[in-house]
Amino acid sequence: MSRTLIVEADGGSRGNPGRAGSGAVVIDPATGELLAEVGTFVGIATNNLAEYRGMIEGCRTALSIDPDAALDVRMDSKLVVEQMSGRWKIKHPSMADLAQEARQLLSGVSVRFTWVPRAQNARADKVANEAMDVGASFERRH
Repeated sequence: MSRTLIVEADGGSRGNPGRAGSGAVVIDPATGELLAEVGTFVGIATNNLAEYRGMIEGCRTALSIDPDAALDVRMDSKLVVEQMSGRWKIKHPSMADLAQEARQLLSGVSVRFTWVPRAQNARADKVANEAMDVGASFERRH
């Protein structure tokens, strides 16, 4: 059985659309250890596009840590969770493109998407805000 990694992802936009950024953290659930943080400055975009970017970059980082890992993706964006789980349609062309990018990245990966309350997504929210504040993308491995 492969290892599971938790990806907590978030995105935000100041203005919606406005200055947008996303953040994700990768956690080892067996130890609770924070393995990585990744912030992405998205530019001018909606919060939903930033949410997708956070999920994609968080998954990409997790798979770079362990390409064989199963992923438990946790987000406070019900929209992204429901769309990626296949329960809601994706009508917005830019979101459809990001969903396709995510599906390609996650092809062959065991992944579960879970909605969590905003209060349980504070680590990813902090990283997203940092990306918006500095206007740059970054990655920190721990």
